[in-house]
Amino acid sequence: MTASAPIVTLIVPGRDIAAFAPAALNSLRAQTETRWRAVLIDDGSVDGTRDLFTAAAAADPRFRMLRNAEPRGLGAARNQGLDLVDTPYLGFLDGDDELVPTALGRLTGTLERSGSDFAAAAYVRSRHDGDGYRPGRVQPWVVAATSPERLGTTIVEHPHASANIVAWSKVSRTEFWQDLRFPEHVAYEDQIVAQEMYTRARAFDVIPDALVHWRLRADGSSITQGKARLAVLRDYLAALRGGIRVLHEAGAAAAVTARLELILAMDVPPLVEIAATHPDPAYAAELDAFLEELRALPEFAAARPDPTLAAALAW
Repeated sequence: MTASAPIVTLIVPGRDIAAFAPAALNSLRAQTETRWRAVLIDDGSVDGTRDLFTAAAAADPRFRMLRNAEPRGLGAARNQGLDLVDTPYLGFLDGDDELVPTALGRLTGTLERSGSDFAAAAYVRSRHDGDGYRPGRVQPWVVAATSPERLGTTIVEHPHASANIVAWSKVSRTEFWQDLRFPEHVAYEDQIVAQEMYTRARAFDVIPDALVHWRLRADGSSITQGKARLAVLRDYLAALRGGIRVLHEAGAAAAVTARLELILAMDVPPLVEIAATHPDPAYAAELDAFLEELRALPEFAAARPDPTLAAALAW
């Protein structure tokens, strides 16, 4: 391998992200590790995303552009990109997020030292403050998942790693993805895949550096900001169930307990609030059924939900 040969491919899907894609592309161009490729996938956009991706590919051979005439969804788009990877490492970047300049160097360098299957980094939310988007602090659950640095760990040794469920916080060895793909036609497609990564890995690394700025769009248009919609809730709960199931079937009881604690503290309270005033009774019914399933898990007794939430739900 020559010094200039690419070592890592980034899969960058996006739909109608023309307002944000320039920042994402610039964050790739700014990487201190320049031996990268990027597969840009326009997933049926009707704005200027296609033009931005096309122009990037024309100007820099490290970019390759694909276009879906009709939207296929984030999972399918990522799977399209996975089929094209021929570098030793691969990662993901959503087209409305940004990498810090040292991200690829830090992640690939860690894997070169450790020999692990993948490395997972910390990340921060980027919120609109009136003058633009500004990154915040690393949230507590991300700190628990990624700090302190651990090389060559496992989900049994580090159960709190299971809180880091986003695809774009990780770089993997490409062979690790040989029989691993994202579910398609659903939202929250990365949650189950993340737990499969943790349970399949011989070893993985976690590093506390906040390497990704995850954009919370000011207009609330991203999928993760649409949990009041019943269809989104169903996908969300299915993803949470699926992730717990993967950990449970792998015998990672401590990781199941850690996931339950986080779900009860972070995921459930806003859903309970939405359900209290939701016009469709099916919303509360879906949530109640999910909570009953959690109570039935053998690890539930070891979980320590927020006491205020526990009282409100009469646990």
